[in-house]
Amino acid sequence: MKVLILASSFSGLCQRVLRELVLLGHDIDQHYGMDEPVLREQIASFQPDLILCPFLTHRIPEDIWQQYKCLIVHPGIEGDRGPSSIDYAITHDDSRWGVTLLQADSEMDAGDIWGTQNFPLRRAGKTSTYKREVSTTAVALIKQALLDFKDPNYQPKPLNYNNPGVEGTCNPLLRQPLRRIDWSVDTTRTIMQKIYAADTTPGVLDHFLGHDVHLFGPELEPNLKGEAKQILAIRHGAVCVATIDGAVWIKQMKCKTHSALPAIKLPAARVINALAGNQSLNLATEYDASVIDDIRVEHIGDVAYVYFDFYNGAANTQQCLRLKQRLAHVKASDAKVIVLMGGEDFFSNGIHLNCIEAAADPALESWQNINAIDDVVAEIIHTPNQLTIAALRNNAGAGGAILALACDKVIIREGVVLNPHYAKMGLYGSEYWTYLLPKRIGHELAQKWTTECEPLLASEALQYRFADQMLPEDWEQYHEHLRSFCQQQASQLDLTAELEQKRQRRAADEALKPLENYRSEELAKMREIFYNPESSYHLERKLFVFKGKLPEADSVKDAQLELAAQ
Repeated sequence: MKVLILASSFSGLCQRVLRELVLLGHDIDQHYGMDEPVLREQIASFQPDLILCPFLTHRIPEDIWQQYKCLIVHPGIEGDRGPSSIDYAITHDDSRWGVTLLQADSEMDAGDIWGTQNFPLRRAGKTSTYKREVSTTAVALIKQALLDFKDPNYQPKPLNYNNPGVEGTCNPLLRQPLRRIDWSVDTTRTIMQKIYAADTTPGVLDHFLGHDVHLFGPELEPNLKGEAKQILAIRHGAVCVATIDGAVWIKQMKCKTHSALPAIKLPAARVINALAGNQSLNLATEYDASVIDDIRVEHIGDVAYVYFDFYNGAANTQQCLRLKQRLAHVKASDAKVIVLMGGEDFFSNGIHLNCIEAAADPALESWQNINAIDDVVAEIIHTPNQLTIAALRNNAGAGGAILALACDKVIIREGVVLNPHYAKMGLYGSEYWTYLLPKRIGHELAQKWTTECEPLLASEALQYRFADQMLPEDWEQYHEHLRSFCQQQASQLDLTAELEQKRQRRAADEALKPLENYRSEELAKMREIFYNPESSYHLERKLFVFKGKLPEADSVKDAQLELAAQ
């Protein structure tokens, strides 16, 4: 079947849907954004049987949906309508939500329904819900719809609000006045739900230290208390703020009104420190810092599970340094198996482009960040006395995807999407990829992946030996199988022999070409890119962190001239 994927951006869900359809043998074309003249030319040339919209925030032109069946993924229960669907569900702390696949019509979200399915709604951020429940449910509905599309007798059902089973309603855009936190009234739970509902966009607009800021990434603080909205503590980039019945940690903030801060999401501590200037914040000195520690280790028997839950999967220089230290500590323990778990929403996405953009010297910060993450990868590679396992529970990209290959075994969750390449950001890449990737999949395939820059589905990662085993997509089942596998590895009788073979392989690889040579060759190319003001990396980074809207530049040409003058 000829399917055109039409979406507002190439989101994680779009990437997964693309690879799922390719693997099913469909003929695929893609259009991202909504350039109507280009879209019409594309449709006229491709002549799709079906237009599929996994992530669409634009209205489809009437002449297109009238001529072609357009199926839209709506992240809401049957009858739900509006652009802030899941935002309302999380704000209201609903116990369940769903996804509906509907046909484009004259009225937004009111077309015939091709499928709908509900799921329990976790207390988590919007991004987390999209990454897990929405993605899983949407893909299942799309696959069924493709089968139904081929059935000449199939008829989608019209939306019928007279049906008592239709519980959804039409809601307006959830604007900032409705998201606003009233610190004198709202409880900690209410505040967390409001911020959860605005993650990763648009954030909750608030006011701190004389400036408007957007808040992202809440975490419950169980012990600290103070006067409502008082800043109580700063730790690991997060800021603890008192509520009427406790406190909440805020991991990320964005401020558009301070001259020293770019209008992008940054660690909240960086924003608050900039806003405070020389003002003393009278912070608490005694509290349980583990509550907000984005790196933690869980020991179960002979297995150590290392979690590094960095916001949106990006690791800045300091986070990399702390992760390396924690790994070294775990390696000195009695653990027989070390499992890298990554974060709750992403495994890892490599270096932190937002922190780099906000640095006084982005080239220097780029250099320090890439060296710090290289140190993490080296720490993993040089683990002679333990078996290392990468648990790819979530999507990973760039150096974060390569980092997993530093482990002896890679166990991936079905449905995970990988982007093991750098070129779209104008980078050559490091993290020892020139050693780790060809070693896993061969030089020819490594060259293809790093130049064509296509996403990779978990089943493809398994097929091409990027991963060693694929476990069920269901979150609980994945972890149950993972723990069983890791415990089995720790207790196997021949683990000593396996570790000896591992040491011999590393020694043989080192004799063939020292690991340091791979690193120095990669970093030489990266340094040249970082310190060249005209390299595409600087422009691509700005486009990425500012979501395609260049700051203080009327065009790409203006931005290039500005960069060249720096």
